[in-house]
Amino acid sequence: MGVESPQSDADLLQAAREGNAAAYGQLYERHVAAARALARQLVRGAEAEDVVAESFTKILDLVGRGGGPDSGFRTYLLTVVRRTVYDRSRVESRQVTTGEIEQYDPGVPFVDPALVGLEKSLIARAFLSLPERWRAVLWHTEVERSKPADVAPLLGLSANGVAALAYRAREGLRQAYLQMHLGVPPQHDCRPVLGKMGAYVRGGLARRDSKVVDEHVSGCEECHGVLLELTDVNRGLRVMVGPLIAGPLFGGYAAALAKSAAAGGGAGGLLRFFWWLRRAPKSQQGAMAGGVAVAVAAVVALVLVSTDEPIRKPPPPQPVAQPTASVRPVPVPLPLPTEPPARVPPPVKERKPGKARLRATIDALGALVRAQPGIVGLRLRNYGDGPSEELAAFVDLPAGVTLIPPMRRGHSAAVLDPVGTVDGWACRPSGHGARCARQPLEAGQGTAVFLRVRVAEEAPEGAGPAVRVDAGSLHLKARAEQGVRTVGASARFATDGKVTVRAIGNALLSCPEERAGCLEARRRQGDQRDNDLWPMAALDQDDSAATKVSSSAELSLPKGSQVVWAGLYWSASGEHPGPIKIRPPGRRKYLTVRPSEVTMRELPLGSAYQAFADVSGLVGNARRDGTWWAADAPVEEGVARHAGWSLVLIVTDPSEPYSQAVVLDTATVIGGETRRVRIPLGGLSPAAAPARVELVTWEGDGDLKGDKVSLGSGALRPAGGDRDVANVFDGSSSGVAEMTFGADIDTVSAELGVDPGLTIATDKDVVLFGVAALSVRARS
Repeated sequence: MGVESPQSDADLLQAAREGNAAAYGQLYERHVAAARALARQLVRGAEAEDVVAESFTKILDLVGRGGGPDSGFRTYLLTVVRRTVYDRSRVESRQVTTGEIEQYDPGVPFVDPALVGLEKSLIARAFLSLPERWRAVLWHTEVERSKPADVAPLLGLSANGVAALAYRAREGLRQAYLQMHLGVPPQHDCRPVLGKMGAYVRGGLARRDSKVVDEHVSGCEECHGVLLELTDVNRGLRVMVGPLIAGPLFGGYAAALAKSAAAGGGAGGLLRFFWWLRRAPKSQQGAMAGGVAVAVAAVVALVLVSTDEPIRKPPPPQPVAQPTASVRPVPVPLPLPTEPPARVPPPVKERKPGKARLRATIDALGALVRAQPGIVGLRLRNYGDGPSEELAAFVDLPAGVTLIPPMRRGHSAAVLDPVGTVDGWACRPSGHGARCARQPLEAGQGTAVFLRVRVAEEAPEGAGPAVRVDAGSLHLKARAEQGVRTVGASARFATDGKVTVRAIGNALLSCPEERAGCLEARRRQGDQRDNDLWPMAALDQDDSAATKVSSSAELSLPKGSQVVWAGLYWSASGEHPGPIKIRPPGRRKYLTVRPSEVTMRELPLGSAYQAFADVSGLVGNARRDGTWWAADAPVEEGVARHAGWSLVLIVTDPSEPYSQAVVLDTATVIGGETRRVRIPLGGLSPAAAPARVELVTWEGDGDLKGDKVSLGSGALRPAGGDRDVANVFDGSSSGVAEMTFGADIDTVSAELGVDPGLTIATDKDVVLFGVAALSVRARS
């Protein structure tokens, strides 16, 4: 005698549409734990139960009218829970009326305002293009990480059937992802490789074809990024699709769901559901009258009367007699009062004070690299509906990582000088780290504090920095995934807020003007746009007889902006670095700037230096927009020599959303034996929106192709110069129209992807990659 398999969610939804009350009760029991797990991340106490009941009631109303989901009940339910919480907050703040809310149709994922743009990512678009049944099995097995045996009843399959369906769904996701890439015409030699990529990932290619893919991917940054995404689609689902469906607090939801009891809501939950329906606003009661309301009552009755008998379809609702036109109610006169009633003021509903709910993250910005300084960033956000108490954060640094005390006069060594916009934080050394304090954090607000650190040369790799945050009765902990690295780029500066990055610069050497073809090359024409083809001579373009070498660049900043940080970088061939002169717009005299840090590197034709100075005060007090001049840096003339400068800035932009900005220093030689370098972009929580990246690179040759830049999603096209994705370092600089031999200041833009990193690759050239300044909209 066989065992009858449980009905799938799709079967139960169809039965509920046909009036089977018990079917919807089974759906409630299966999924109420997930609804509670998400609701309790968003609201607290009894309100969470109200949100769950209201969400189930909304779906019941839609199902009763023939709408709602067909099979993917869980993701549909989570969407409605988030939308219900969002709409409740808008009603309370009077941003919208209940009538406007009732027009909402949750047939598509609700995108939290903090996650706008997430639905446009390639992995999310590929997921949403799949059949509903495939989306359901991927959500349960890959995103929520449920076992096939636990998912089997929801899909009406055996455990083996779930595993087989999940395999087909993953393959379908990979193919859909590839089609998204092919929707934008790739380079001619990429198309056949992309067509084979799905079979390559699952090991279905012949050895010869696999070798072709290996060889192509090793030299194509765009296809390399596609391969990484395809190889780990499960991670992409959790990182991109998880927050798309469950919101910014997906991690908390997943953890709460894993801990929830398998029994679900029980009769008490259904009774609360029915109780909520009865006290719902009259407009909702009217919409849910008739069969749906009867179905709810039948569900409650079935739960209260526990029996092993098979479920029977409930009897149809009895018609209610309506008054006819010939029968009119007779009014009954009421006795008049002997005296006017006393006016009683309506009761004042006291609203319970909201509670704070904090989430903390801690990470190194860029990376913590041995023998280099760096920055550790702590971020906090209040997701509750009330302010927190005063905040105290205790930062614990890894072995070999120490705080850098302030160097400014008048500062006590016991008081640290945080980086960026301090936002009310005060920090002091404590133990093997720091203790930072701040006033209470309001509901819905975020804050960040960044600490300068130094990494010892012998610092061990291992665990990352950790933090414990105390706010009254609230206590939480966080730890970074990455600790000390042997390679990477450390952060020079970091900040959060309405900020963006800018960079300008120019070369200080050029071809001799009297030589034939030089003027043509300076106009970016001809076939001699390469400092290896000229005896490079000093460029002196200013109106001052006191300077021997000079050049300029135009700076344009957003309206109403203020300078948060400014760094001046200069580089040249040779072994003797020294100061440089700078002249802001509207000034007649140069100011001498001495380097606070110099890095020496070996290029194929000899030594080169990169110098740095913090000029935030100078730039902040100057008239910023206009022509900036630099002059008289130490340079060496001759064939294949280079020299140039760059001004890199982080500025406020009132028109930008809340963003994160970081400047990474890395005077790294790329080319020759080291054809590719990947720079981790740790410490960021980007939204699915393009990041802006300013790149400063020295000794690029305009006529040598093969220079590529990627943020993890394929080769990027620079905003200036020839705009060639295969020749980014072509002797072009922001703020300058003509050729800038040996100096490149480029702007690129792209989404950061699931594992943020900047990859620089060159096939033929050898460059000195100096600086990366990045700004990106924050996820929340």
